[in-house]
Amino acid sequence: MTLGPLMIDLAGTEMSAQERELLTHPLIGGVILFTRNYADPDQLAALTAAVHAVRTPPLLVAVDHEGGRVQRFREGFSPLPPARRIGHEFDLDPKAGLTLARRMGWLMAAELRAHGVDLSFAPCVDLDYGISEVIGDRAFHQRADAVAQLAVAYMHGMHDAGMAATAKHFPGHGAVVADTHQAFATDRREYVDLEDDLNPYRRLINNGLPAVLAAHVVFPAVDDAPASASPRWIRDILRGELRFQGVVFTDDMSMAGAAAAGDIVERCARALEAGSDMALICNDRPAVLRVLDELRFEPEPASGLRLVRMRGRDGMTPEELLASQEWRQSRELLARSAAAPALKLESGQA
Repeated sequence: MTLGPLMIDLAGTEMSAQERELLTHPLIGGVILFTRNYADPDQLAALTAAVHAVRTPPLLVAVDHEGGRVQRFREGFSPLPPARRIGHEFDLDPKAGLTLARRMGWLMAAELRAHGVDLSFAPCVDLDYGISEVIGDRAFHQRADAVAQLAVAYMHGMHDAGMAATAKHFPGHGAVVADTHQAFATDRREYVDLEDDLNPYRRLINNGLPAVLAAHVVFPAVDDAPASASPRWIRDILRGELRFQGVVFTDDMSMAGAAAAGDIVERCARALEAGSDMALICNDRPAVLRVLDELRFEPEPASGLRLVRMRGRDGMTPEELLASQEWRQSRELLARSAAAPALKLESGQA
């Protein structure tokens, strides 16, 4: 059995018999975890092991664990800084900022890998235009070149810890006010004006970026469909122009911003037909059941191979991690960073 093109959620801290049966469906390829799925590190390790044991090859286990306000597991895990804090360090001292980015990428990934989580949907490489509240301090910086440098360092840190990075939200969510969780989001800029937003992706792809998560933002000057369901964005621009060869995940297809692509079955079908490898359906079990019953889609063999490569490499045990010099040094750097005064960036500041 290969990994299917859908990633779904679980209800609680343990997998029910019904959920175990659901995860054997051939269309399922992964599970995304939320705060409700976490009680403590030991429980998390048991849950990920149970998910991995359901079938072969093992399902992917993912989480949104960027740091700052987007960190699903807290008690027992390092309190990671928001990306903007790393950007502030970069403004004070570029070398120190890049070191912090790589260390925090490693720390995030190493702690998750020690507990069986395959991937975190990170880093966020949207630009900080000061417009999007849902992005806000999740962005490294307002300058594309700074975001690109910091994101590459963060990606390398994740790789060092055995985790593949996923850059998001392609092609960019930073210039729209609307939150696609709750509303349609439209960016009316012409394609030529999106070069800064695409710059971090170009740099990351040139450095071997494993995965991208596509946004539900509509760019009408490029395509009337949300980027997550757009052949123009996925096949022509991302895979064609940018020569990306990794995995394309969609953002949660149950979000309001995805409704522009139709009902839940149509959204998933259009996204997968547009070239996405895996569609996420979160917090809507009836939608999951409907898609499993009605979706008719045969993934390309190459898509399954790409997904298998997202499985995390063997990492340290929790005990080995806490005893390692790299973990201690990363925690010390984290503490110094948290204690440092924040730098207020002014509009147009270099």
